[in-house]
Amino acid sequence: MRGMKKLKILDVITKWLFALCLPVLLLTISIGWAVNSHWLYNYGFQKYSVTQTPALAELDLEKIANELIGYFNSNEEYISLIVVENNEKRRLFTAEEIIHFKDVKGLVWLDYWTLLGTGIYVLIYAGVCLFWQRRRYWQRLAWGIIGGSGVTLTLILALGLGVLLGFRQLFLQFHYLFFSNEFWAAKGYMLLLFRQSFFFDTALFCGGIILGLTVILGGGAGVYLKKTQEKIH
Repeated sequence: MRGMKKLKILDVITKWLFALCLPVLLLTISIGWAVNSHWLYNYGFQKYSVTQTPALAELDLEKIANELIGYFNSNEEYISLIVVENNEKRRLFTAEEIIHFKDVKGLVWLDYWTLLGTGIYVLIYAGVCLFWQRRRYWQRLAWGIIGGSGVTLTLILALGLGVLLGFRQLFLQFHYLFFSNEFWAAKGYMLLLFRQSFFFDTALFCGGIILGLTVILGGGAGVYLKKTQEKIH
């Protein structure tokens, strides 16, 4: 009896852990996607007319985007981005900006490791359920996906309202929470390239990815459960 009780408790824990890991996994996927999206960088540069800024007119913005993406995925501690301006080579970013990019890279890698950890658990849980090839295990997986999708949609709604109603305040609080200095506000090319409005668009980009994946997963699980219920009746 004790053994059965422990198995039931373990079953409940693993199901809830799966439902909680799913929104974290989707969030980390969206962040990683945004960090590595050439399209998003170029979209921001074009939308906010970065090339029309006199100080940036001669710079190769596509090269800058490539260098930043490469840096975030490299083992280099500090970014060393050299540009040619007036036929002279020089570093694009100041010392303060370079330190901030290092801090940002730390958060990017935290996102990667979190994605890996939650992804492994989600895959193992799904694999175990599918391996048994029994309807009740597949239904358990489907209900877990629906539960995780519900948690995700709730979080997306809450964060979405926060972004739409007070993005500036959220933006500032995020930086105060995750950075131990104020180099994120250092004057230089960084703020000219990436304006606060760009990060608003990035938040919408991530939200769109999360919402799309949630609808696909939750919708697929819902369709499966509906079909299995129809077969029973």
